[in-house]
Amino acid sequence: MKKEIIEKIAALIIAAFGLVAALAWNEAIKELFAQVFSTKSALISMFIYAIVITIIAVIITIWIGKLSEKTNN
Repeated sequence: MKKEIIEKIAALIIAAFGLVAALAWNEAIKELFAQVFSTKSALISMFIYAIVITIIAVIITIWIGKLSEKTNN
């Protein structure tokens, strides 16, 4: 049981660091979009940002799923 607790805590810590990194990238990319599209079109740039990030997340998720499938076989 002690081993399971340590594994779960390690997984939570790794997930927490992943979240912090994702939030840092989120702010950096938002700032990039703000500079590229200027502040006049902030709403449009936020939608473009959301769409681009969603597409990237879907592609990476599919890629990781295929990679995981290969390693399990």
